[in-house]
Amino acid sequence: MKKLLCNYILPPILWGIIHLWCKTLRIKNLNPEMDREIKEKPGGAIYTFWHSHLFYLFYHYRFLNKFTLMISPSQDGELLAALVKLYGYPVVRASSYKNTIPGTRELAHLLKKDAKVIIIADGSRGPRHRAQVGSVQLARMTGVPVYTLSYDAHPKHELNSWDRFILPLPFSKVTLNFGAPITVAPKADKDIIRQKQEELTDALNQITRACECP
Repeated sequence: MKKLLCNYILPPILWGIIHLWCKTLRIKNLNPEMDREIKEKPGGAIYTFWHSHLFYLFYHYRFLNKFTLMISPSQDGELLAALVKLYGYPVVRASSYKNTIPGTRELAHLLKKDAKVIIIADGSRGPRHRAQVGSVQLARMTGVPVYTLSYDAHPKHELNSWDRFILPLPFSKVTLNFGAPITVAPKADKDIIRQKQEELTDALNQITRACECP
């Protein structure tokens, strides 16, 4: 019954609610040039943002038929996977939490074929606003750049969850921001990988602070 609910009943209901909800939002883009590059860039790339910022960002890139979304293979990811498929996203079930990630080969194969992959930077369980290794490892393996995305909303509601998930209230102002690409050398060792994780964390937090609404 739970599988039926998560896979077939709730997703179309939530899709309708989210679609109408996001239509009411007033959007300000701090970096439209980078947003355009993200949408139009040829070749493979990785796009990443914090779990708490999922609500609007996956709506922003809906129906472009360009982005594959990586979602945790956990049971909690079932509903999200079914929902984002309704917005036109192909889904790969994998985790960004561990160094050896299930689904890495599939994602690397897609990236080498010029796919664009969205990875939630802090994964499905955190720690909050700390980048996991998945994006960096895939960038090293494939040579593709990593782009950072974020937004803030005013007024908004933050859920009492591990990530303090952001819900822009209807008719609120949403401020979008995007960072310059991060690259990882193919021969990067463990120390470089760790440094790139920190660089990714810092970049995401910086663009998030820049678009915070008063």
